[in-house]
Amino acid sequence: MKALIINCTLKASPEPSNTEALATVVAEQLAKDGVDVDFVRAVDLDIKPGVTSDAGPDDEWPPVHEKLLDSEILVIASPTWLGRPSSIAQRVLERMDAMMTETDEEGRPVAYNRVAGVVVTGNEDGAHHVISEISGALGDIGYTVPGQAWTYWHLGPGPGPDYVDDERGHDWSHKTGRAMAANLHGVARALADRPLGSPPG
Repeated sequence: MKALIINCTLKASPEPSNTEALATVVAEQLAKDGVDVDFVRAVDLDIKPGVTSDAGPDDEWPPVHEKLLDSEILVIASPTWLGRPSSIAQRVLERMDAMMTETDEEGRPVAYNRVAGVVVTGNEDGAHHVISEISGALGDIGYTVPGQAWTYWHLGPGPGPDYVDDERGHDWSHKTGRAMAANLHGVARALADRPLGSPPG
């Protein structure tokens, strides 16, 4: 089984990413369950705006799209900015919109029988709003979002320290992240055993 974690930080590599640091907790638990985990830092790629799977020459989204189709588990990881998902997360979700009209050989939307969850970091409140926005979009696209398939870290409203600079709250975020990974893996296995069929016409 494969998992893809798309890190929607605004920080280009090799700058350290708080969002990636927390997402790594989820990745480590998935790996313990035998899942092959791959990371993509979307800001490092030239992802063109739009709602297609291929926006033409120089668009670097198509390889990410292929990774999505090759993975049973997806995690969207985003920082909180102005109480909302990052602009990179929005760009990723807009490109994933094309998957709503793509079908497999059995006529099912390509996101069917795949599961997804959300990781959020930030030094301000708004994590539940970000989780709701991203989870809702993933459900629209066709992913199954299990119960408690998220984790987050923040220290309340207003400016403050970053996740990697402050140990407060890590125990809860890590425990929740491990539970998230277990729930994603469990539901992905259930869908593999009893997959959803094509929607009725």
